[in-house]
Amino acid sequence: MKEEKRAGVRRRPRRKPRKQKSVLFDIISATVLIAAVCVFVFSLYQLVMMLIPYYTGGKEYDEIQDLAVEADADGAGFRVDFDELLAINPDTIAWIRFDEPSIINYPVVKSADNEEYLTKTFSENDNKLGAIFMDMRNNSDFSDKNTIIYGHHLNVSPDMFSRLNLYQDEEFCREHPDFYIYTPDGKIRTYTVFAAGEVSAVSENYEVDFASDEEYEQFLGKCSADSAYPVDVELNAGSQIITLSTCTGDGHANRFVVRGVLTSVD
Repeated sequence: MKEEKRAGVRRRPRRKPRKQKSVLFDIISATVLIAAVCVFVFSLYQLVMMLIPYYTGGKEYDEIQDLAVEADADGAGFRVDFDELLAINPDTIAWIRFDEPSIINYPVVKSADNEEYLTKTFSENDNKLGAIFMDMRNNSDFSDKNTIIYGHHLNVSPDMFSRLNLYQDEEFCREHPDFYIYTPDGKIRTYTVFAAGEVSAVSENYEVDFASDEEYEQFLGKCSADSAYPVDVELNAGSQIITLSTCTGDGHANRFVVRGVLTSVD
């Protein structure tokens, strides 16, 4: 040994056993895998918790339809049992129905404010679906010149007013121009769509009171001008309209509205 040192011979350092490196790699891999699984499980939990209200809310409205609505297989003979609805919720004032999109088929309520039914269903359960509700400023008998009805647009569900945006398509509007309001007095009001498009959430688009016929006619002209496409429907100072309003999904600055004018009462 001493002779080797004197001769300037150096020994190579001992290498760590490959087995130790393999164990360290396995530990790191397992740690990364466990972390990834934890993130996946947490994300899945959040997704499930987000979707549960949509599922339970949708199921609730399906049950309400089964309880209070009678119709033939093709939708003819549509009837609403308002006694059943009023027993569930005394705030009931109407039922709204479209032939297409057929999913818009809901009871309509009215509260003392425009906040309550943003997060409460027709059966008064806390749920992000909310309910379809009339503006608190309107008369419940649909006698106003402009009656406003609100409903949520849901990015992950077709429920409520999520399908109103189908009326962005002019051809769809021409194929499905009408929607219906049923009221407890037994009347069926038919409204024909005359305008559809995005409007400002804080504009005069949401006026319900008008000082004169001239002011109201100017309002109707603005409604038609704001539409995404022209619709040839007669409007005048005596027209009664409904504004169906929902969010656009792009924040709170704009709303998507579909406006219909009363064309018949049966």
